[in-house]
Amino acid sequence: MAEQRILYLSRADVEKVALDMPTILKLLEEAFKEKGQGKVEMPPKPGIHTMPDAFIHAMPAFIPSLHSAGIKWVSGYPENFKRGLPYITGLLILNEDETGIPYAVMDCTWITAYRTGAATGLAAKYLARPNSEVAAILACGVQGRTNLEALASLFPLKRAYAYDILPEVQAKYVAEMKKKFKFEILPAKGPKEAIMESDLVVTSGPILKHPTPTIEKDWLKPGGFGSAVDFDSYWTGPAMAQMDRISTDDHAQFEYYRTSGYFSQTPAPYADLGQLATGQKPGRGSDKERNLAINLGLAMDDMAIAPEIYRRAREKGIGAWLPL
Repeated sequence: MAEQRILYLSRADVEKVALDMPTILKLLEEAFKEKGQGKVEMPPKPGIHTMPDAFIHAMPAFIPSLHSAGIKWVSGYPENFKRGLPYITGLLILNEDETGIPYAVMDCTWITAYRTGAATGLAAKYLARPNSEVAAILACGVQGRTNLEALASLFPLKRAYAYDILPEVQAKYVAEMKKKFKFEILPAKGPKEAIMESDLVVTSGPILKHPTPTIEKDWLKPGGFGSAVDFDSYWTGPAMAQMDRISTDDHAQFEYYRTSGYFSQTPAPYADLGQLATGQKPGRGSDKERNLAINLGLAMDDMAIAPEIYRRAREKGIGAWLPL
């Protein structure tokens, strides 16, 4: 019997593969089309919670068309920044879909960051105006970076506003994004200023069970699109009630979170991304609609991307082979 081996990819290894955002968007869209057709197996993610507003979740999924089966074990601890530690950490395991044998273990931090940004981009593809030119990023952490990259891959951006409650974090973000993109990056004095000037708005702070939302009704202009990466932590009930269309990435998990105490003032989403990707539900209906995406973060997002990272890592000789 041949020796069974797994390829181990550290965070640095995954980053070295450097999978590009257009490819990530393409893989994610294929996965959501599979989901829309009822072909993805993805049980609700169980989790444990060792501290308030913190989580450690198990996230399994199988995507037949991508031959991708696996699980992510991921944690999110909002107070980690005070210790100089990342908010998100974890590992991802891939299994052969014909034998069930594990063949790769990799850090999931980079994958989580980029697939979340790509999910915003995919929702915006269906719910935002195609000619959107101005973006706003509220909370200038990792998600603020990847969400802007996804939007810049899909829309003709000319300007982006950035706001963070920590001035030094905002300044660092503005400096980095100015080097990365050719369009204008401007610091905002406050959330309202950033939002009211923008066509595309992303809020990407920590997810809080008992938030004090900031964004009020009428801040998002007619025709605007918002992505609430941080659930309902930033958007007030009246602001969400004003939306013409609200989408999510999975209805069942949205309802699960609602029963757990989130989204108490959020209207029920009319569609999920699988329904939008397959055309079962319409996207934007007019240039005047205010639309909002509330993506919860799905295991299938990670499993859409991880096999391609594995394949490219093997081709480039990245990672370490370990006996199983």
